[in-house]
Amino acid sequence: MSISQAIIKKIFQTADGFSSEREMSFLDHLEELRKQILKMILGILVGTALCIYFADFIVQTILLSPLRSVGLKAQVLSPYGIVMLYMEAILMCGVIVSMPYSIYCLWKFVAPGLLPRERQYISRIVFFTSLCFFSGIAFGYYVLLPTALSFFSTFGTQNIELHIAVDQYVSFILALLLGAGLVFELPMISYFLSKMGILTPAFMRKYRRHAIVVILIIAAVVTPTPDMVTQTLLALPMLFLYEVSIFVSRFAQKKTPSSSSTDTPV
Repeated sequence: MSISQAIIKKIFQTADGFSSEREMSFLDHLEELRKQILKMILGILVGTALCIYFADFIVQTILLSPLRSVGLKAQVLSPYGIVMLYMEAILMCGVIVSMPYSIYCLWKFVAPGLLPRERQYISRIVFFTSLCFFSGIAFGYYVLLPTALSFFSTFGTQNIELHIAVDQYVSFILALLLGAGLVFELPMISYFLSKMGILTPAFMRKYRRHAIVVILIIAAVVTPTPDMVTQTLLALPMLFLYEVSIFVSRFAQKKTPSSSSTDTPV
């Protein structure tokens, strides 16, 4: 049985389990999804509104400091470039700041398919998921970004000066930080796949060599730069996280409760 077939089977098993308490039609699920998406959008708007107050700090300190640290300057190539810079920076920070609430909304949508005992740990799940995401953001900002900028700053010549376009620079940071944040979710993904019985520590150890190849490919795709230095810096923590995920998978299987009347799905 393939992984996709196993996931579909688990989904239908969960659906059969909680259908005894309340039947939810396809339209009911869509309505619930719509509500949670609207809440997520509202959370992003609130986070963006809060970031407006710190707009100068976000742009001058958070975004431009890495450039200044390597002796580079950003330039605007359009009349509305500075306005777009501030808008993109504020929206980007709003999405990042509101990420814990967005994760919480996603889990509220998934909650009907969880066991009663598992619903009690939603706050912990949201906390650790957010912790992994912000750890990836911090790693991308303090390690990947300075390294990539330092690498590119060495390619200036007497006839060719290196100038950074603001719009491309913001897109570069956004792809780098969000990519690192998503990559650091690997332990949490392993935890839930193990809880569903799809992933096992033995499986991960058996296909470790294959995983290394996949990790290198993911690092090359996620990293918005063609240089091997930045890709390697992202691949190394991914390899470490893979080993951590093996331990997490073993822990998740040990914590999987045996079927009993008290844990009847609802």
